Amino acid sequence: MTDGPEPRTLGLTCTFPVSLERVYRALTDPTTLVRWWGPAGFTTPEIDFEPAVGAAYRLGMQPPEGERFYLVGEFLEVDAPTRLTFTFRWEDPDPDDRETVVRVSLDAVDGRTRMSLWQGPFVTDARLALHRNGWTDSISKLTELLS
Repeated sequence: MTDGPEPRTLGLTCTFPVSLERVYRALTDPTTLVRWWGPAGFTTPEIDFEPAVGAAYRLGMQPPEGERFYLVGEFLEVDAPTRLTFTFRWEDPDPDDRETVVRVSLDAVDGRTRMSLWQGPFVTDARLALHRNGWTDSISKLTELLS
């Protein structure tokens, strides 16, 4: 894992032991996405997620304790099975939040799939760290699901 080239930009890279198409499907199929999305202990009981350029999405995330909150955005690029780019904004954001852009790239490497994810820029180091932790947990759950 490495942060992105711009200040307060998150960059993560991981490799999955499955095909490019299988990883892309896990990233874009709503019934699969809810199985791995969110930090450890979180669930995603509400989802409106149909990847298409210009389409909006909305995910309802439920922490282990507390009220549900929502993530919304718009798909900017949908290029199956290698790229997905979307905006990322919290409904009722924290004062230190602003809309960011998430870009996911998939590359086939020796029968495996390398995923590179970038998100940013963030307003504060604390918000960058929060998202790094959330994505790291989510990717761990995705890795388990795909294994």
